[in-house]
This record gives sequence, structure tokens and C-alpha cells, in this order.
Amino acid sequence: MRAILAGGGTGGHVIPALAIANELKKSYGAEVLFIGTARGIENRLVPAAGYPLQLVRVGALKNVSLMTRAKTAFDLPRAVWDASRMLNEFAPDVVIGVGGYASGPAMLAAVVKHIPTLAFEPNVVPGFANRVVARFVSGAAVHFEETAKYFRHAEVTGVPVRQAFFEIAPKRGGTPTLLVFGGSQGAHAINEAMICCLPELRRQAPGIHIIHQTGERDYNDALAAYSGLGEPAEVSKFIEDMPAAFARADLVVCRSGASTVAEITAAGKPAIFVPFPRAADDHQRVNAEALARSGAAVVVEESKLEGVWLAETIAALLGDPRRLQQMNEAARELAHPNAARDIAAMAVRVAGIEQN
Repeated sequence: MRAILAGGGTGGHVIPALAIANELKKSYGAEVLFIGTARGIENRLVPAAGYPLQLVRVGALKNVSLMTRAKTAFDLPRAVWDASRMLNEFAPDVVIGVGGYASGPAMLAAVVKHIPTLAFEPNVVPGFANRVVARFVSGAAVHFEETAKYFRHAEVTGVPVRQAFFEIAPKRGGTPTLLVFGGSQGAHAINEAMICCLPELRRQAPGIHIIHQTGERDYNDALAAYSGLGEPAEVSKFIEDMPAAFARADLVVCRSGASTVAEITAAGKPAIFVPFPRAADDHQRVNAEALARSGAAVVVEESKLEGVWLAETIAALLGDPRRLQQMNEAARELAHPNAARDIAAMAVRVAGIEQN
């Protein structure tokens, strides 16, 4: 079997794509090629994982200036042409679009060439590339039931995350611990709100322990704020072992990108989501609200995020073990421990390959 995974840009696209590739290789002996762009994180992660990567030149069409859209529109036919050439050379049995800049050209080229296609969509509302090809793909693997309506032949598979998140046992007792992070680069609005709320949080939740990943930009300010209050906290620019940090936490404050949401459900962690307001199609807010409707999370818009409210919300949740347990159970109900396996199996079916 030969498979192309197309797309990338951020870890939210690339990390699940690598999990799918690994499963295709392990279970079906697949040869895998990635198609990405020069600007994405795939340039670092894909070669490091041992997979070949070819590049097309294409940019963004959503939430960008008129000049950028015009440049992308100019580049798009060439990107589709280049992707088509790559498909001719590699001769894949299936093309899997994982979203991001390179996904659209590769999937369009595959549709035109009548090569089986599978769209992977981790957000409630599909990204621009997947919306463009939604009516034409052979199948779609989605994270949320409500996403299925956008595609033909969609199946709810979930988002692949590291097995370590599923192995986290529910926390029972011990020091109340809050985990705060905003992605690998941090989230300035969350960092500022946490710094602002520290005095009130210490008053309302005495004895709380905080693990805070700030990113590079706000690290010194956050460290000074915690130190100035004598607050017991672990402040770091980046957390290397995130599953271990999750395991120690009773509650998480974070963004609501697709991969983070999948990790929250896998670990069964109650969450306060602060969606990134400039995310494409406001998908982080929609993701967060999907978990909130299930009772697994609380959502606060960044525009309404302020210190006293945040302190009160954290303290109220940490002071209500029964609600935390209910949120834990609701989150785990949404988890998909076999996502990579199910997506790989779906790709094989879409490709029409019979397995012994």
C-alpha cells in the first residue's frame, strides 16, 4: 500500500498525521509520502520521524490581507499542478488530507485524478481546505458527530493522541493542582489573567499548587509574579512531559485547539477553555463549546477574561470534587483511544485494498 498525507502548518495538523502514518506503516506495511509547505512545522517533524517530505508553494486564503489572498490565488494552480506531478511519481493508493495549506492542492489533484481520498477533520467546523473538497472526497474521519454533516461517508474516529494520555489515572486527593498552558508558544492573554488573579486566587484557594507553561515571551514576568507572592508554583517556558503534568492536575486552563481538546478527553481532565479568538472560522470556540455542552468543560471568551472572574472560577471548581469527577467522566466519554488505528483502517477501505 502507498499513501500520501497532505497538509500541515501546525502541530495540530502534523502530529495526528504522523500517528496515522505510523499506524499505516505498522499495520499495513504502507509506504508513506508527506506533502507540505516550506513554512510549516512539518519541515522539522516529518523528516525527524523518518518520512519523505515534498513541498508545494501555497499560502492562506482565510483571515489574511487582500494582497495575501491574491498571492495565494496566483500560486494555487501551480500548487495543484505540482501536487499532481507528485501523485504521478508516487502513485498512491489513497491521499489523506489532514488540513492546512498543502492539503487543498493535493486533495484537489487527487480528486481530479480519481485517486481515493480521505479527509481528516479534528475540529467541529471543518477548516477551509477540507470544506473546499468536502463534497468530493471518498470519505472523512472526524472527531465530533456534528462534523459528519459536512462530508460524504463520514465516520467518527477521534483525533490520535499519545497513548500516555489515555493511561492517566483519575486523580484522587492530594494537593489541589492547576495546570495552565497555552500551546508550545504560550498564550499571552491567559498568562496575563493568571498573573492578575494570583492574589485573589491565593485568598480563595489557599494551598493550591500551580504548574504554568508560559512560553518564552512571558516567562520572566510570570516567574517574578509567582515569586513575589511566595506562591508555590512550577513555572516553565515549555513542558517536555505534558502527560506527566496532566496526571498531577485536578483542573486545566488552556486553549481549545483540536489536539488539546483530544488530550483533555483522553486524560479525562476538567478544563477551563479560553478559545483563541483569531483562530480560523472561530474553530476553537466551537470545539470548546462542544465539550461544555457535554459537561466536560467551562468556556470563557478571551475578551471577557479577567483576574477576579478567573480566580473565582478556578476556586469554585477546585472546591467542588463532585463536579470535577462529573467533568472527568464526561470528558472520558468523548475520548477515542483507537483513533489512529480506526483512521488507518478507514484509509485502507477507501483505497479498496483487501486485507488477508
